Amino acid sequence: MVCLLIACGEKEQNKYLPDQAFNEEWLFKKAELEAQNFDFDDHNWDAVTLPHDWAIAGPFDRQHNARTGGLPVTGMGWYRKHFDVPADMNNKRISIEFDGAMNDAYVWVNGQLVGNRPFGYIGFEFDITDHIRFGKENVIAVRLNPKDLSSRWYPGAGLYRNVRIKYNETTHIAQWGTYITTPEISDEQAHIKIETKINGSKATEAQLRTTIIDAQDQTIATQTQAITTAIIDTELSVKSPNRWQPDAPYLYTLVSEVLDDDQVIDRYESPFGIRTIEVTVNDGLLVNGERLQLNGVCMHHDLGPLGAAVNYRATERQVEILQNMGVNAIRTSHNPPSPELLDICDKKGVVVIVEAFDEWQMGKVENGYNLLFDEWHERDLRDMIKRDRNHPSVVMWSIGNEILEQSQKDGWKLTKHLSDICHDEDPSRKTTIGFNYYPAPYKNQLAFQVDVVGLNYWPLQLKELREQYPDMILYGSETSSQTSSRGIYHLPIQADVVKETGQVSSYDGTVGPPWAYPPDVEFEQQELNPHSLGEFMWTGFDYLGEPTPYGGRDNSTNGYWNDDWPSHSSYFAPIDLTGLPKDRYYLYQSQWTETPMVHVLPHWNWEGKEGEEIPIYAYTNAQEVELFVNGKSMGKKVKGKDKTPIPAEFHFFEKGTYMSPYRLSWSVPYEPGTLEVVAYKDGKEVARKSVNTAGTAAQIQLSPDRQEITADGKDLSFITVSVRDEEGNLVPDASHMIHFEVDGAGKIAAVGNGDPRCLLSFKGDKMEAFSGQMMLIVQSQNGKNGEIKIKASAEGLPMAESTIQSF
Repeated sequence: MVCLLIACGEKEQNKYLPDQAFNEEWLFKKAELEAQNFDFDDHNWDAVTLPHDWAIAGPFDRQHNARTGGLPVTGMGWYRKHFDVPADMNNKRISIEFDGAMNDAYVWVNGQLVGNRPFGYIGFEFDITDHIRFGKENVIAVRLNPKDLSSRWYPGAGLYRNVRIKYNETTHIAQWGTYITTPEISDEQAHIKIETKINGSKATEAQLRTTIIDAQDQTIATQTQAITTAIIDTELSVKSPNRWQPDAPYLYTLVSEVLDDDQVIDRYESPFGIRTIEVTVNDGLLVNGERLQLNGVCMHHDLGPLGAAVNYRATERQVEILQNMGVNAIRTSHNPPSPELLDICDKKGVVVIVEAFDEWQMGKVENGYNLLFDEWHERDLRDMIKRDRNHPSVVMWSIGNEILEQSQKDGWKLTKHLSDICHDEDPSRKTTIGFNYYPAPYKNQLAFQVDVVGLNYWPLQLKELREQYPDMILYGSETSSQTSSRGIYHLPIQADVVKETGQVSSYDGTVGPPWAYPPDVEFEQQELNPHSLGEFMWTGFDYLGEPTPYGGRDNSTNGYWNDDWPSHSSYFAPIDLTGLPKDRYYLYQSQWTETPMVHVLPHWNWEGKEGEEIPIYAYTNAQEVELFVNGKSMGKKVKGKDKTPIPAEFHFFEKGTYMSPYRLSWSVPYEPGTLEVVAYKDGKEVARKSVNTAGTAAQIQLSPDRQEITADGKDLSFITVSVRDEEGNLVPDASHMIHFEVDGAGKIAAVGNGDPRCLLSFKGDKMEAFSGQMMLIVQSQNGKNGEIKIKASAEGLPMAESTIQSF
């Protein structure tokens, strides 16, 4: 409920109090104790600011279970906050709202229990009015108790999303209290229907004023109604509407105000978009009548070195990096996302499938959601939809991922039940699910209970299922699952895990888990099956936990994924934990973007292999590419015609039999110097890229993604740190330990290098370079304007310096 200025009549005043951030001055202690009472002694607890993830600082340890990142996510943790409520607030309704708490949250106010919410990904609100000491000090205490193996990845731990306190009049708009639909849209006019839920509606003769504001802050429609029931229906029209669409994500704002005697006593703000969404059998996903082929990624919720604690800029940066790769869609795997992610996708034109659950009644891990499902699934699912249904970026609701009920003959009943809940809360969107078994969900009728069927790792079945079920709407809900390590190249190219290195070669398409296959296969099947909506590759960014392909089960450690320790994060993505692109990033870019590009791999430092044949790959969205070694042409290759063999062995093709039309390749004898590729379209050069043999490490380079940040204590600058030779060439095998000093108006938020095997803390002031690079994340300090000075030093290299402005 953010204050929005609107022209007011002479009598009208703003009486309501906007929601207040409740993130500052918390105290934290991780311990098994009883700390809920008002007078508990917490004077020696750690002072923290929310959002806060207690586990991300580490230390990494195999006893913590590599499946969830080898980080201390388990155990009891307590948060306490002392706060005052003025005596003149005793006529208000006071509530506390959490966007998420990981997990099993119990909340006390002044020693009295006000509620429990076990699912860590869902937002919730408690009315605490009856427990408040007006005019005196109050204490809120929150106990979290995450257990080991509560998920299959790193969940984080703590109050990792935002918290707000609300001071409301008796009559006010409920949490997530508006539901906006656009049932009729034309170029001339859009018909807007709004359903508003009012708390305390019987206690007053107040009015509801509903106003639509455009992107230029102009009022374009308004209506005032008497509040006579708890649900108020309103209809407004927008003339010549600006439509929300991926390449022009125009947003309106619905302002809902409760008036009492011409005074504004509550205001609720709901951004929304005017657009149509159709999911069709033959023409795919239509946004405003135009097809949008889904170039999507699955995304877990952690922010790499920052952990699970939500940060707007870090989330925005992830989306920007993905969009530069050509991504236009995100599947929130496998849980409700942060509100920040959906706000950003609304603004940037990325469509989203919001997913609810990874488990239903049948569990995958011993402390998973299955233990909560019977009691909580309906409330959690309905709350997710109520929170997110006004976002124009949201196009479907996913009720589950790879649920084990696929194999049950009566699994269709639960599928229908969950799909019906979605349709009841939001009839305007379709339901979906990610199925990974075949043919079980079709044989057992689960696939016929949702509107859109997602295939996890069955690309060749797009054709077979279309032939069997011509009215079924299909897409790749999870695809590829290939793995690689940034800047690592194993020779000879082979489809094997190299255990002794703990890394995976970036000659992509060679290594993955048993269900995986090269991205090229999905590209081809999507082209051959135009009825498919598109794909969501696994995953957009590497994530903490589930360290595939090095994660396996070790019976000696009770089934924990520790046998390949210290691997503690995934190798799946085309982007590493820190946001640095791997080579596969450019393979997707070559398929999903139109701006001319070309990429070449590997690096060109192969001392001791002079004269030996080195495989060279090029990725491009142009028609052909010419390779040059030290200025000498190695010949042109035509995309689609000159195919590249991929030595992978996966569950559709025998080893070495797949020929990719999406990669160009050469094999040339190594000689130090320059490797260069030139891309052509219609015979004209459109892009080029080169890699030079690097000399001895001679300098550290600091490259901030932004030179200016906001002094709000939240904003971030991501500084790419690289080790380079005298000529400025990246030294691809550099592994220097780099130490950092940050002074002035900022501080170190985190450090990371994208190496899944590095055990240095993300919260320290030093980090090893990995393949010559790493990331320093600098955070502003609240209210502190001025210069942020950054120094980086390493043994044998001159100190590097950079500055950032905070204001």
